[in-house]
Amino acid sequence: MSSIKNMFNNQLQFTLLIYLIKWTTIAGLVGISAGSASAFFLVSLDWAARTRDSYSWVLFLLPLGGMLVSFLYWKYGLNSTKGNNLLIEQACGAKESIPFRMAPLVLFGTIVTHLFGGSAGREGTAVQMGGAFSELIGKLFKLDSLDRKTIIICGISSGFGSVFGTPLAGTVFGLEVLALGLIRHEAIYPAFAAALIGDLVTSSWGVHHHQYEIGTIPMLSLILIIKILFAAILFGLTSTLFSELTHWLKAQFSKWIPNPMIKSFVGGLIIVSLVYIVGTRKYLGLGIPLIDQAFDGGAPPLTFITKLIFTSLTLGTGYQGGEVTPLFVIGSTLGSSLGELLHISVPFLAALGFIGVFCGATNTPIACFIMGIELFGSEASLYLFLVCIVSYLFSGHTGIYTSQQIAVSKNRYAAVKEKETLHSIK
Repeated sequence: MSSIKNMFNNQLQFTLLIYLIKWTTIAGLVGISAGSASAFFLVSLDWAARTRDSYSWVLFLLPLGGMLVSFLYWKYGLNSTKGNNLLIEQACGAKESIPFRMAPLVLFGTIVTHLFGGSAGREGTAVQMGGAFSELIGKLFKLDSLDRKTIIICGISSGFGSVFGTPLAGTVFGLEVLALGLIRHEAIYPAFAAALIGDLVTSSWGVHHHQYEIGTIPMLSLILIIKILFAAILFGLTSTLFSELTHWLKAQFSKWIPNPMIKSFVGGLIIVSLVYIVGTRKYLGLGIPLIDQAFDGGAPPLTFITKLIFTSLTLGTGYQGGEVTPLFVIGSTLGSSLGELLHISVPFLAALGFIGVFCGATNTPIACFIMGIELFGSEASLYLFLVCIVSYLFSGHTGIYTSQQIAVSKNRYAAVKEKETLHSIK
């Protein structure tokens, strides 16, 4: 009897060893591909930002740039127009193909957006490139349907982890973003391997990530907790405003202007006009200087709402790019303003807002909590966790990824059907 048991254990261990070798190899290839793509992308974004700042006249090319990108997606994009939602759907078991053309299209489209002055992020581009590479590698290895879900998660994790320099958050993001209230533990090792290798490869290309200082962590007190709870509720509500405004603008502009090229052209004209209405170009592009300003305590009170409007208009009229870095800007500038109002350390609350608004918009509280620790250190872990939980709850069943399934409702009194998505409950 013991010999049979030992044989079974040895066979199980051998199977696990094969599993590790298999997924280290496959996830490693995904990580190398996504990490290299992210490195090229980040260098390209830096060039685009410097060029835009050096030649102010390029802003006037934004409408034409938007028309060009929309034409390319209309003519050659196939289902690439779904963006991150396509990856989420496929990782949840859908049968559509992820075309490899998604990678060059979203790369070119995002660079054009940033070069000419659109307000957008970078995570969507990195995640989509990772997803496109993962699909290609999955086909080369002839993976079955279950392994295909896993390798797509690897693509999401490696893209996210490499573009932000947060491999642990990238790991959990790929596992958590598919469905509210559910983490896909069966893919945890492949996702971690892909995210870690992707981050290492990006760094090995000499690409470095922006650093932020959270400052002094306040002493724990009841008054402080009440103030942070209040701020976290506002972070969650702000993320809802961003998500809902962006989706509404997409729907309305598509209704008013069915032609995607004309829609992007009109959107570009509106953004150029807004630049002259507000009298500054600081809301264009990623908005990293605004984050630095927030941590230094110099962000004007309404910076967060202005950046929110610029980004929602950019994405709502068909321009390419992610949402996350603008969410960082919105959250950190809101936190900075609240810090002065609530008499809390400004860089401390800016850091909480940085993570909190992002959490509410993506419905990934665990990934955001881990990201907060990777970016700001573990000393603020209690406050980071509190903000992530509260913001997640108060953002409701909304988010920037409408294909997210609702595995567990945020509210027991708001029952949802099995496999309901954020889009379908609308």
